[in-house]
Amino acid sequence: MNVKNSVVFVTGGNRGLGLALGREALALGAATVYAGMRKTQGFDVPGIVPVQLDVTDPASVRAAAARCSDVTVLVNNAGIARAGAALDPSMEQMSREVFETNYYGMIRTTQAFAPTLVRNGGGAIINVLSVVSWKPSSILAPYAASKAAAWSFTNSLRLQARKQGTAVLALHAGFIDTDLAKDLDVPKTSAAQVARLTLEALAEGKDEVFADEGTRLYKQGLSREPASYIDPP
Repeated sequence: MNVKNSVVFVTGGNRGLGLALGREALALGAATVYAGMRKTQGFDVPGIVPVQLDVTDPASVRAAAARCSDVTVLVNNAGIARAGAALDPSMEQMSREVFETNYYGMIRTTQAFAPTLVRNGGGAIINVLSVVSWKPSSILAPYAASKAAAWSFTNSLRLQARKQGTAVLALHAGFIDTDLAKDLDVPKTSAAQVARLTLEALAEGKDEVFADEGTRLYKQGLSREPASYIDPP
């Protein structure tokens, strides 16, 4: 699906990758770009329309979908991360908080906008995932678990959405140079580059896009012995 003349809604669109995706969509000729965000005050990016959205609040999600009834591309980008290991006493509490945004929030927005996409010709859904959907993490266990669940949901969604003419694209990435990873001293890919690769993949009709070489290679290792998630390279 080509983004030109489309109407794009990006959750978590006020900064980082979400904002980069909105800007790239505009550059490619999108007719309208909506940026969902919790607080719209002070947001002033030319060409991007701020929309109040809290993906953890069902009423907020329904209101955004009702307001933006012309959407043809939904980007589920909103996400949070919490540091923690699997056996930390706070693992359960942190997981509940992270899942509420990264997993249940994705489900809410997808289900709210899916009928809109159908009415507008089918359109597309882009779900922002992560290499930690497969790669174990000793410091980001709650986040990794939420992204693994979101990956599974995305694959199930694709089967059903395809029947109603809606494409589903999964974006897999390692660390992106955004506020979410600002305190980590690791190699990072620019948000602008990830946005460009993602919308190119959408135009090419792909089901998955890998934002960096490390993520692509890690995915290939899922089927080797021992698997990459058992013995991380």
